[in-house]
Amino acid sequence: MDIHSLKTILLVRDLGSIAAAARALDVDASNVSRLLAGVERELGLRLFQRSTRKLSLTEEGDRYLSRVAPLVDELEAAREDAAFKGLSPRGTLRMTASVAFSQEILVPLLPEFQECHPDLTLELFPSDANLDLLAEGLDMAIRLASTLKGDLISTRLMRTHYRVVVAPSYLQHFGPIAHPDDLASANCLRFDLPDFRSFWRFRKTGEDPFAVEVSGTMVISSALSLRETARLGMGPVLLPDWLITKDLATGRLINLFPEFDCAPAEFDTSAWVLYPSRSYLPQKVRVMIDFLKEELGRHHI
Repeated sequence: MDIHSLKTILLVRDLGSIAAAARALDVDASNVSRLLAGVERELGLRLFQRSTRKLSLTEEGDRYLSRVAPLVDELEAAREDAAFKGLSPRGTLRMTASVAFSQEILVPLLPEFQECHPDLTLELFPSDANLDLLAEGLDMAIRLASTLKGDLISTRLMRTHYRVVVAPSYLQHFGPIAHPDDLASANCLRFDLPDFRSFWRFRKTGEDPFAVEVSGTMVISSALSLRETARLGMGPVLLPDWLITKDLATGRLINLFPEFDCAPAEFDTSAWVLYPSRSYLPQKVRVMIDFLKEELGRHHI
């Protein structure tokens, strides 16, 4: 039994169906079905219980694949170590991040990354949807959250913070906003996510955190579009620091409450790197993580 067959069977397990595994591998479902049947014949046991509507692991299949999965990861790690030790990583790195994070953080760093790793092909999929790494055949994802749940492995890329910002033209037209409570009567620009739409949270050293109910006539699902509407003087907005650093430096946007920590829900938020392997970190993913941590630390993003 070869490692390709085992990896395919594990993908069927992780995605929950032969059809999903076939889509991820870009092959016909009949090929995956035949491979599964061949593996079961060779093992002399049934790994999955099939029905017209779903596929589920048998007790024997669960026990077998639970032991096999770490071995497959170790074989992949050994192959990579033998083939690429001391060499620049090769192949294709497929990754995803939000549209705004891709445009503001990743894309400006791509020329330097390509210069450092000329033999590595990068496929970047900007998306504000949380793409399924296994189903989409992705090696890694960058997600913005306080903490992450699920089976994927995660490592913190950088800590993030939020600010309430506004264009000078808005203040000139509508008057000053001196305290977070003043936002209750402002025409706020709101991100189309539950944690952003109704309440913004604030915290000041030595004082209890509090929330301010916000409202406004503009709700947008794009962070980049929200930033642009704020630049146009349409209202205050809650945005992550990495998205507004340049605007604050040039005065295009103003940090309304520099003495407060601001947040949509949780104050402690980060950008996380996720990858699917449970036992080892592929070299191509490792070099990207190391590169991003070094560059983001250097630029204090």
